Amino acid sequence: MKNVLITMAILSFTLMSCSSQKQTKTVTLGPNPFITHMYTADPSGHVWKDGRLYVYSSHDIDPPRGCDLMDRYHVFSTNDMVHWKDHGEILNSSQVPWGRKDGGFMWAPDCAYKNGIYYFYFPHPSGDDWNKTWKVGVATSKHPAKDFKVQGYIEGLGDAFAMIDPCVFVDDDGQAYFYYGGGGRCAAAKLKDNMVEIAEPLQFMEGLKDFHEAAWVHKRNGIYYLSYADNHSENRKGANRLNYATSDSPMGPWKYQGIYLEPTGCDTSHGSIVEYKGEWYALYHNSSISGQGNLRSVCVDKLYYNPDGTIQVVKQTK
Repeated sequence: MKNVLITMAILSFTLMSCSSQKQTKTVTLGPNPFITHMYTADPSGHVWKDGRLYVYSSHDIDPPRGCDLMDRYHVFSTNDMVHWKDHGEILNSSQVPWGRKDGGFMWAPDCAYKNGIYYFYFPHPSGDDWNKTWKVGVATSKHPAKDFKVQGYIEGLGDAFAMIDPCVFVDDDGQAYFYYGGGGRCAAAKLKDNMVEIAEPLQFMEGLKDFHEAAWVHKRNGIYYLSYADNHSENRKGANRLNYATSDSPMGPWKYQGIYLEPTGCDTSHGSIVEYKGEWYALYHNSSISGQGNLRSVCVDKLYYNPDGTIQVVKQTK
């Protein structure tokens, strides 16, 4: 009987230890920035059906001319948050038939998946007066990181002035929502099932504080989060921060909650929030490699939530 009790005690301790280990298991990230062989910005993170985390990014051209020369997109992926694969360039401005003749201005993109097709959304001007002629292009592929072909652009968006940085959020019921904005305006609408047309007139998002650009929407525990860059500056230079607001609806109205990412050394800030293998991550860019705010590099750090659903300020690691 004594031996049986000892065996049961050992087994119980072992199970408790395994349970404790499971609860405390965590992922150790690699160094930041995690892409160092080229300059990258505006990371859009998604986990697709193959179980990998994919990051869609814009590309800063060296030497830069402001952000005018950005004209191509790359995709990177990982299955362990340490080792990243560069899938190469998936699209450049010369492949956009309706784009401005001088190219460039391929700014922050996003990607969505529905019914076997990957939809890649990107902003690009159609005329020389670039800031008044923005369109949101759509390219499609049956693969997450190759063979994208431009299908056209989303029509019916109205006043295009400074309206950039598309984001597409697909809710649990399969309904897709389109967001974009700039110059103090953030707008959204449901998308049709074809993922290339809006199903209703755009609505401007209410409740955001000091919105600048870089809209991103994610959902956790029934709460919708809209994050974005503000207009913050330091010493008369841009030093945008990433803010967020919450709602019980993907169309708002939104309740402003605060800042979750402080300035990163760049004039601009742009990020995405994604869950991967049970942990949450903040993707963003900084200028730690170049020392120049328009030669940026993508980074990732862990994101933590408080019990009430608010987000803790990200600890930026190097």
